[in-house]
Amino acid sequence: MVITTNTTLPEESELDVQELNLSSAALRAGSFHLGKQCENANNEFMLCRQELDDPRACLGEGKAVTKCALDFFRKVKKSCHEEFMQYATCLDKSSGTMAFAHCRKTQGVFDKCMKDNFDWDRPSYGYFSRAKVIQSARDPPKKEEKASYPEATPGLPEDYPTPPAKYGARFHWLE
Repeated sequence: MVITTNTTLPEESELDVQELNLSSAALRAGSFHLGKQCENANNEFMLCRQELDDPRACLGEGKAVTKCALDFFRKVKKSCHEEFMQYATCLDKSSGTMAFAHCRKTQGVFDKCMKDNFDWDRPSYGYFSRAKVIQSARDPPKKEEKASYPEATPGLPEDYPTPPAKYGARFHWLE
């Protein structure tokens, strides 16, 4: 996005929001449940960013996503802290790429805790890559009207004489 002197930037108070201060292993451990629980807020934010193409217009939706993530991890810390930390530690220590395959046992314990305490199931494989139609409360953006231009060169009249080509046709086999 190019910034000019006419561009208005938001005040710092509008941008001030509590950060989600977690390691990448912790975010990865909670990612499936977090994605499912904050799906509506995430979809609204991404729809806003895609449609309006201006991050300043979507600050409210971004704050809603951060608030949802903070609430989610507070709930997890309150009810499934030990299981979550075992799973996150396993992801962090088991491989350099934080692969899920090495931590299926601790994942199962964490998923069971989430099911028992919140009745939240882990999303099925491929859930986040499925096509979905989003129902949004926001109005769709106004579509720009396509400019119509007059014909650049007017066509020939219908009765204009068309003599045969002087040197033959380019595709002689079509004659």
